[in-house]
Amino acid sequence: MIIFDQPYVSEFLKNTAAELQIPVLKNEMAAGLNSEKGLRLFEEAEFIELIKEKGEFTLYSNSENSIGWMSENLGFTGLPEKIELFKNKVKFRKLLERLYPELYFKSIKFEKLDEIRTEEIEKPFIIKPAVGLFSLGVHKVSTDAEWGSVLKRLKAEVKENKELYPAQVLDVEKFIIEGNIEGEEFAVDAYFNSKGKPVVLNIFKHIFSSENDVSGRVYFTSKKVIETYRETVEDLLKEIGNLVGLRNFPFHIELRISEDRRVQPIELNPMRFASWCTTDIAHFAYGINTYRFFLEELEPDWDKILAGLEGKNFCLVMLNRSAETGLKMTDPKLVKAFDYEKLLSDFEKPLELRKIDHKKYSFFGYIFTETRDSSWQEIERILKSDLREYIIFKETD
Repeated sequence: MIIFDQPYVSEFLKNTAAELQIPVLKNEMAAGLNSEKGLRLFEEAEFIELIKEKGEFTLYSNSENSIGWMSENLGFTGLPEKIELFKNKVKFRKLLERLYPELYFKSIKFEKLDEIRTEEIEKPFIIKPAVGLFSLGVHKVSTDAEWGSVLKRLKAEVKENKELYPAQVLDVEKFIIEGNIEGEEFAVDAYFNSKGKPVVLNIFKHIFSSENDVSGRVYFTSKKVIETYRETVEDLLKEIGNLVGLRNFPFHIELRISEDRRVQPIELNPMRFASWCTTDIAHFAYGINTYRFFLEELEPDWDKILAGLEGKNFCLVMLNRSAETGLKMTDPKLVKAFDYEKLLSDFEKPLELRKIDHKKYSFFGYIFTETRDSSWQEIERILKSDLREYIIFKETD
């Protein structure tokens, strides 16, 4: 079963739902897609009744915008409580205290941010919305002197983005301050099956342009990434599953893994895989349809899938502003257009480009690429780019 919602549904997901005739909730988003795709739509009451009839069910949503509907209509399933436990980063940290008692965290209201005394907080620390996504409002503070500029940027981001998403997805009224988790950062698409076993469908490595960069510009997956970290990730997921008792539960988890293989979760996003349907990269990289694998309770045969993929990297490049450029690079008052053709020409093997309305969502879209180890410089270049070479600015007086 699937719930479609704003802000974005990929053609790949639409086609999957139509081809497999998966039951889809008939909401405004799904109704708008049905004429072209032939979706199997159920009215709200029918959809809820179908869940009751199934008893045990698998439910996926492309967007956390649907969490509000789940909370209002699926209380009888126990699902809303599990969602809240993970979506709220403060509650998530409290859940993990028994596994990571040493990790510092503190909740604070947005209107109290001016009162923070950074000299009393061990640095570096991370500050971010207690409920959020997409690296929005996430900042790293390494020194007391940085706090003033970080606070200024954070307030500007809150003003720009708070109307774009419902509170269940981005709540900028409350923030969490937490100790910096050391190690390399990864993101994982996975689910707990009907027996509570965690099934990993993809592992992304998140790379950064500098020590203080916390943006989501580049993620990549590869044979080496999967083989190196899959067992470590599965061990963590088993611990989390045991804490809560999860079944038939899809999620996207972000974590850090240190050199000694100690793994610590950053956040877990329930009921979806990588946001904005970026989970589709698993199809291009490994032939894995993450939606189908979850809904039909399939498991990847990784030995077979990874054969012959040596030296290849499958990259997700978000066309968002860099931390250094501030808000102006996507300001519709300044930006006339984005040169997507030039962007495509700068990659050895672009796989798919997905354009997004920057006037509405403050980024230009994203691209999947296949990049050989020998061509990795193309990824390093875009990682550090402010995208100015692709932006066509409006003429000013």
